[in-house]
Amino acid sequence: MPTEALLLALCAAFVHAAWNLLLSRARDTEAATAVALVAGALAFAPVAAATWQVSTKALPYAAGSAALELMYLGLLARAYQQGELSVVYPVARGSAPLLILVFSLAVLGASLDGLAIVGVCLVAGGVLLVRGVRRATSTRDLLMALAIGVSIAAYTLLDKQGLKHAHPLAYLELVVGIPAIIYAPLLARRRGMVALRAELGPASLVAGLGMFGAFALALSAIRLAPSSSLAAVQAVRETSVVIAVVAARAVLGERVSAPRLVGAAAVVAGVAAIAAA
Repeated sequence: MPTEALLLALCAAFVHAAWNLLLSRARDTEAATAVALVAGALAFAPVAAATWQVSTKALPYAAGSAALELMYLGLLARAYQQGELSVVYPVARGSAPLLILVFSLAVLGASLDGLAIVGVCLVAGGVLLVRGVRRATSTRDLLMALAIGVSIAAYTLLDKQGLKHAHPLAYLELVVGIPAIIYAPLLARRRGMVALRAELGPASLVAGLGMFGAFALALSAIRLAPSSSLAAVQAVRETSVVIAVVAARAVLGERVSAPRLVGAAAVVAGVAAIAAA
């Protein structure tokens, strides 16, 4: 993998973990998510307009992906309001590639080789370690994280098809901009504008830039890397799981045990194996 692609993928991992960290530490994660969505959509609108190239064939995929993105962000905000970053983030990020693999096997008839089997076992074992064998209180967090993983897997499958008919940045503005238009007004109606104004600060605004920025960095890495290195790019991006768990301990003061940290690393290794299979 070229050095530039490696550095961009690492930056994407850090930025992705950072915006999740910013949202998880907000007093009101739902309101902070709404503010971040709108901020990111507005900031990247000129870039999307300058690169606008969207075929009508992309619109059904974009609409479906936007609906799933809305569900994903709603679940993520609720999960961070109730649960721990060091549980929610690795399980959600790790389960999505696993679910995509299951879909490919069941629906598309893909074959499962030895490396993929190793990856499945690593992700499953890592999730168990992240949860903790005796941590009954984290069952709710685990289920919420798995629901987020389902959302990620579903919109990823749609996006793979939609991006065949649209420029990535323009497509991104559609699938995230539409949820921003819907989520923020709905939350304002349910909670009032006071809740949104309370989270209108640097952290939420930076989180919004990070949502879009992480994708742009990852896209740049993919474009620079040869086709043979795409799996490696995905694996490097998933180091965000370990970054998020370490940040949860250092910044949020969560009790991150050694087994949970090992579990996060196992999830990354498993995703890397699935990507390389």
